[in-house]
Amino acid sequence: MAIAEVTVIPIGTGSTSLSSYVAELQRVLEKQEGVKFTLTSMSTIIEGSLDDVFAAIRAIHEAPFQSGAGRVSTSIKIDDRRDKASSSEQKLQSVREKL
Repeated sequence: MAIAEVTVIPIGTGSTSLSSYVAELQRVLEKQEGVKFTLTSMSTIIEGSLDDVFAAIRAIHEAPFQSGAGRVSTSIKIDDRRDKASSSEQKLQSVREKL
């Protein structure tokens, strides 16, 4: 399973407030099949097969254009572990056990 941390930044919106864009991205993710996602204060975590994660990232990258943004900058960090099952929760639990 792949875990991606994604930050989508609409540019050219005429406002410094982006919460309406973030809310729309969450609505877009709700329609994506095969992924789990978690909103954080600075990004969104998306989990699923690599193909499903990339499809979800493409969908949320395109969404601000549909809402009037003139430019979109998307940053992606991917953890693709294939030697054993992994998830965001499993990674957090592993650290908690060591504290």
